[in-house]
Amino acid sequence: MSGNEKSLLGRRVQAMRERAFVGREAQLSAFTEALTGTGRAASVLFAHGPGGIGKSTLLRRFGHVARSAGHPVVEIDGRIVGADPGQFANRAQVALTDERAVLLVDDFDACAGLADWLREDFLTRLPVGVVTVLAGRRPPGSRWLVDPGWAGLFRALPVRDLAPAEAETFLRDRGVPSTAIDALLSFTGGNPLALALAAALAQHESAPPADWTPGHGVLEALLPQLIGELPSALHRRALEVCAHARVTTEGLLRAVLGEAAAELFGWLRGLPFVAVTERGLYPSPVVRAALEADLRWRDPDAHQAMHGQVREHLRAAVQTATHHTTHTTTRPANRAEALPLIDALLYLRRDPSVRATHTFRDAGSVRELPYTPAEHATVLALTESAEGPAAAELARYWLARQPEAFRLYQCTHTSRVIAFSAWLRLAGQEGADTDPVVAAAWAHARATAPLREGETLAVARFAVHPEAYQRPSPVLDLMRCGAIAETLRPHRLAWTYTVLRDPEFWTPHLTHWGNHPVPDRPAVGEHSYTLFARDWRSHRTPPRLTSLRATTPQRPGPAGLVVLTRPEFDSAVRDALRCLRDAEAHTANPLTHSRLVAETRLPLNDLLLRAIQSLREDRGGEKYHRAVTATYTRGAPTQEAAAARLGLPFSTYRRHLQTGLGRLCDVLWDREIHGEEHPVGKVS
Repeated sequence: MSGNEKSLLGRRVQAMRERAFVGREAQLSAFTEALTGTGRAASVLFAHGPGGIGKSTLLRRFGHVARSAGHPVVEIDGRIVGADPGQFANRAQVALTDERAVLLVDDFDACAGLADWLREDFLTRLPVGVVTVLAGRRPPGSRWLVDPGWAGLFRALPVRDLAPAEAETFLRDRGVPSTAIDALLSFTGGNPLALALAAALAQHESAPPADWTPGHGVLEALLPQLIGELPSALHRRALEVCAHARVTTEGLLRAVLGEAAAELFGWLRGLPFVAVTERGLYPSPVVRAALEADLRWRDPDAHQAMHGQVREHLRAAVQTATHHTTHTTTRPANRAEALPLIDALLYLRRDPSVRATHTFRDAGSVRELPYTPAEHATVLALTESAEGPAAAELARYWLARQPEAFRLYQCTHTSRVIAFSAWLRLAGQEGADTDPVVAAAWAHARATAPLREGETLAVARFAVHPEAYQRPSPVLDLMRCGAIAETLRPHRLAWTYTVLRDPEFWTPHLTHWGNHPVPDRPAVGEHSYTLFARDWRSHRTPPRLTSLRATTPQRPGPAGLVVLTRPEFDSAVRDALRCLRDAEAHTANPLTHSRLVAETRLPLNDLLLRAIQSLREDRGGEKYHRAVTATYTRGAPTQEAAAARLGLPFSTYRRHLQTGLGRLCDVLWDREIHGEEHPVGKVS
């Protein structure tokens, strides 16, 4: 091939590279300033970012810019020179003698051992006009940053994923069909290497479908470039846990990997593609997606086992944060601790309904705060902006009666309150004569399944965020987690009502989770609202963490739980005692389909025996326990025979029996109403 042909081909290659280059305005601006000595000009630039992020492409672009401006360019590959100062100096001779030279060092990690020598010796011998760019995965060491001699002369240049618009342009310029762009972006994020592989797939194979997921070939080419070499299989496992979880803490790693967690957590936080946040660690989107897809393909059993371990750790942590009760201690709820844990549990679900309504992004951009009177005017202004003056008056009404029900959402960048929510807990028709929305909730509960003594009704009355009103957003993510936290509290909820203005969007998602629209649509001012109701007493899935497991929640219907009034409940207990040892007879007893039995997961006869045994724990309870036991568990043919067996006058026996039955019903009813935190005694 002739020199002219080589030159022509080289120009074509360079032209294609120029056309393919997208974004990086900040880095290019910093390099141009260094060349011209203007602005924040520095002599040494340090470009750093994870594998596949485009550092080498950026250096090529720097080289092209420099050559176009007439600067001689010296390019050094750190993998070739290694930690040999002599070899480095020999390759960089031009930079030592020409003040217009540009020195570009790629893969600096491979020659990072030269850092002290470069900083203290070699770079100090360069002419003042020389511009040096070092590029590696890890950020510069602290000595570059704290040395006063390099202040103003050294500048770090983080290289991150392309912005969404830039990534989309990248794919469109390479002929990726519009129908496939969203699917490709959900996997690649803005990682240029992953984007390039996706574009190649579109060009050289077949057009990727709208539901595209990376195949083994893509993962095999991508993963080594993204994560590099790993120290051991255990380190690989830690990275896979980090990719699977929403955020990774040392405690989570310990639950999955044991006592090596501290060392592994320290290693993870030092990786260039792992971000460190207040909540924990998380990898870049493309690393997360690639590791997840690879493990599911390579070892689906290990992936499922890891999922179970992570989920159970988070479920236990949520249970502790929302409320923790034992026989001797009670830990108060910690809502601030619970919300990110609930968010992390939701993230583990692969449920399309969750993915369609929960953004899982910008978690640090907004924080939840308790309401304070100082924000009274803000809450009213937000309500009027989103829902009108009539709704603002109702917000004023509830602020005066349940200020603790309100939560504020503050933008962390501006410290401004931008949204609020209110979760009202109600009893005794409260608010029915003032708030049409709450009145509709009471009317529906009264007509469908009224509250029993000790039960409450809750209304997610306000979810006000004018900027993205009741549509998926980081603010609504927090509101949703807060609502779930409320249902997990140990107070017995009968009904919950979620109040929304856009039923067309929300009905498919909320009905999937067992919430059904109420026919009545109350109006406040110019707007009407849909209430989505859920009777927690008539679901086999109790209002606990099981609703966050990776299974489809059961819906009301024939398989639902029965809701008994207190007289019906007491009658069912007495009926069950009369056939205590006949498990088949119990199948027709309504207690078999009560929350009492569903939550304990015990056969009805075992549950009754435990409750009878618990009578002995009360003061003076031994005599009541003896009367109930002689009558129902020891097979006395008549009550007279039971009294004779106990050696009691019949009237005394009857008094003890009736008191014992009353206490027994009280114990079981308390469990029916208040749930698992009121355990029934054990059989000795």
